[in-house]
Amino acid sequence: MFSIFKKNKKVTVHIGNIVEQDMHSHILPGIDDGAADVDISISLIRGMMACGIKKFIGTPHIMSELHKNNRDTITNAYQKLKTALDEQQIEIAVRYAAEYMIDENFPNLLKEGNLLTVTGNKILVETPFYYEPIDIEDILFQIETAGYQAILAHPERYHFVDHKLGIFKKYFDHNVELQLNILSLSGYYGSKEKEVAEKLLDAGLYTYIGTDLHHERHLKRLSHIQIDRSVLKKLENTDWLNKHI
Repeated sequence: MFSIFKKNKKVTVHIGNIVEQDMHSHILPGIDDGAADVDISISLIRGMMACGIKKFIGTPHIMSELHKNNRDTITNAYQKLKTALDEQQIEIAVRYAAEYMIDENFPNLLKEGNLLTVTGNKILVETPFYYEPIDIEDILFQIETAGYQAILAHPERYHFVDHKLGIFKKYFDHNVELQLNILSLSGYYGSKEKEVAEKLLDAGLYTYIGTDLHHERHLKRLSHIQIDRSVLKKLENTDWLNKHI
């Protein structure tokens, strides 16, 4: 009994010991539900630097109804942040991409081309939390034929997954990679999300990991994140592709 207890004991995790590159965050100021202004952006970045993060990619939402961002709005927000970082002499690597919602306007963005990529030809995408787009296989095919490779953000949080890991076969058939929100492993989003995240991690299906940092509440949890000891070992033993961004 004692050995089982010790094996599953929660431990505090220093994120920088797992990965030093955060490829999914909402630190760009004033353009989505992340940092509201430059001061908050700086506060979040300083906090994550204290956690060991040495490189950030800001990935603001692009949604046709809610966050109508584009390359210009995102670039402008990045320039404001970069200017503030330079003025305050904060030396940290920051880049920008986007988190694309697969919605009714996404095919139009694909046709226009020139999407913001996380690295190489890889784009970060998400779906609605409560349902899978009915035309998802066609969209995944369009992504491939347009010359991109998709990284699906936080799959453990989608309610249509609900432990049915076989649902990802069609995604893998189109070379989609999966990105873990590290907060999911702490139970931050709920017990179901935690269980699915652990199953995906056990199965070796994740290739990227990110904070999905939006605000101070996220930062507070990330700064003192606790997960099961056995899960930490799997995190440490995963060959995260973040190191290539």
